[in-house]
Amino acid sequence: MAPTLIAAGAIWGGIWAVAGLFWMTALTASLDMLISRTLTTVEGDEFPSADRLSVALSLAHFALWLLVVAALSGWTDLVLWEKLVVFTAAGLFMGQVSNSNAHELIHRPGRWLRRMGRWIYISVLFGHHLSAHTLVHHVHVGTKSDPSTARSGESFYRFFARAWKGGFREGLRAENRRFPQSGRPWWRHPYYAYVVGAALAVITAAVIGGATGVLAALCLAGFAQTQLMLSDYVQHYGLSRRILENGKPEPVGARHSWNAPHLMSSALMLNAPRHSDHHAHPARAFPALRLSDDMPMLPRSLPVMACVALYPRLWRRVMDPHAAQWQQPSQ
Repeated sequence: MAPTLIAAGAIWGGIWAVAGLFWMTALTASLDMLISRTLTTVEGDEFPSADRLSVALSLAHFALWLLVVAALSGWTDLVLWEKLVVFTAAGLFMGQVSNSNAHELIHRPGRWLRRMGRWIYISVLFGHHLSAHTLVHHVHVGTKSDPSTARSGESFYRFFARAWKGGFREGLRAENRRFPQSGRPWWRHPYYAYVVGAALAVITAAVIGGATGVLAALCLAGFAQTQLMLSDYVQHYGLSRRILENGKPEPVGARHSWNAPHLMSSALMLNAPRHSDHHAHPARAFPALRLSDDMPMLPRSLPVMACVALYPRLWRRVMDPHAAQWQQPSQ
């Protein structure tokens, strides 16, 4: 429903633009508060319907990207306030739904599903996240070696600068270590695809709308990336793995990620807020992700807590006591 409303807003503006933004914000937050039950966990290992949903959401993402860049470039004669509303709704969709879907796809078996997830990230100029997430974050989460683990007391703004740069650098190092053993030609290096793909996205935006189209694509990418980084910040803030006597960190456990049970935002984000189980079973499809009592729970839904994270003093007042409690040794 959300991509349909956003697309209608990009074409016709007016109430359609407002409806798309309402769906992504007020409606989702309200239903999270009003509905106490959580999404049902589906047992099993294979979910062809889930893969079909991911493919459909991917196609919707690419179509919406083209349409919104065109609308923001003036193709559909929207006035300024309509453009701002459409931009915000589309950016929220790309940062929350498309990001969650791409995250799901890069963990799914099958080359084409993984490639689709990679191109979603590339379209928002964040292709390196595939390498940084799978080769660095999942290995080093909860340690100082992971750029995507927010430290206790660290503001989102300081985290953003450190994690973006660190993710790009550490992902590149990880790919460079394994690429020589792949036997592939130099132009098959993943980072070559990330950079060239990003250039193609910018060129496509220029063809659609000239300088205005490029500005629209850059702003959409920045907005989407900010939300992705907010998710990383919120989901691991202040939770670190103990270093054992052998100098290695303890195994990744349920206590090392923040989770949220809220129905509407969980459905919108393909169960991404069930983050502890994802780290325990990275290849597990989203319908099978579980929640349990031994997992740290956020005080509010993930999107709401991402908003709180934009205000560092409030964030620390809310989250530092919770983080300190979960950092105590388990009994």
